[in-house]
Amino acid sequence: MPISEVLPAILVLADGTFYRGCSFGATDTVIGEVVFNTGMTGYQEVLTDPSYCGQIVIFTYPELGNTGVNSEDEESNGPQIRGVVAKNVTFRPSNWRSTHSLPEYLSSHRIPGIYGIDTRDLTRKIRSSGAMNGGISTEITDPKELLRKIQQAPGMEGLNLVRDVTTEKVYQWSEGTSTNWEFGPTKERQADKIFTVVALDFGIKKNILRRLASYGCRVIVVPAATPAAEILKYDPDGIFLSNGPGDPAAVTEAIATAKTLIAAGKPTFGICMGHQILGLAMGATTFKLPFGHRGLNHPAGIDRAVEITSQNHGFAVEETSIDSEVEITHLNLNDRTVAGIQHKTLPVFSVQYHPEASPGPHDADYLFARFVNLMQENQK
Repeated sequence: MPISEVLPAILVLADGTFYRGCSFGATDTVIGEVVFNTGMTGYQEVLTDPSYCGQIVIFTYPELGNTGVNSEDEESNGPQIRGVVAKNVTFRPSNWRSTHSLPEYLSSHRIPGIYGIDTRDLTRKIRSSGAMNGGISTEITDPKELLRKIQQAPGMEGLNLVRDVTTEKVYQWSEGTSTNWEFGPTKERQADKIFTVVALDFGIKKNILRRLASYGCRVIVVPAATPAAEILKYDPDGIFLSNGPGDPAAVTEAIATAKTLIAAGKPTFGICMGHQILGLAMGATTFKLPFGHRGLNHPAGIDRAVEITSQNHGFAVEETSIDSEVEITHLNLNDRTVAGIQHKTLPVFSVQYHPEASPGPHDADYLFARFVNLMQENQK
């Protein structure tokens, strides 16, 4: 882009630190929690993942937008983030699947971004000081003025953002993973019958729905606040609790619903926020991580069994609060936080990471087969 066409932008953190750069995307002022993602690819999936609702995302990979955007790689109906921070941005992408450039895409969805700043320095700042609120503006040039607005915004703790991203009405999903990027299961691994799964939508990603469908599930997606009695009327073979944004402890209705569903004895599988909700429903507590886990190569496991996982979360289940009837199946091997649990006697399990893994490794895809196996066993 010619220098004469560059519009200045500013990024301010809640502690007063600020960075000046260039605008791309929409011209606006936005405030949100500033977090970083270490993935080297998959920026469109990150932008459209509802778990990032309310956040400004720093991409640590220095080149953003090289492959443009397309409709197939969206994890929801458009971007969910508040703003984007990048080192360098491509305005003329090169990829046969691309339909728009990243700046065009963000502009059409009224999402502002800032580029041309030292994202390495900014990431080190977040790692040392922790995730905090911040703001991007193309309208406010005075850092102190923007800081005053940031200081008036609520923090992520205690914030229920699920209501902002959950579906408003019930719908069914049967589309499996596209043959363009199919990595399993084979026909032999699919279930012998179609299982009905009710998915509580806390901000569910499309690829989770695709993986469930690929493993032989007919998925009924319901709003996050749907009572347990309404869910059980569908006579589901299994229950799925999805990923989502915000503080899991603030989603009190879902925690109460999960308690009732667990007691009903239905096979239950949770991912990310679903994992946290299940933990809370089984008596555990959650806490906010200093800067969260957001990337594509986080090792998780216990002992010698290690999976390379895709992760995106800012809260975790407190290990010391886990009930004796629940066992830990996975730890995040970077910081030893809980990454997976299962009930010792009930068909309930969950993981903190994303086994649907698009983008990301496929080490954990077997968890969908495990869910199907639980439903098959429950039929006997």
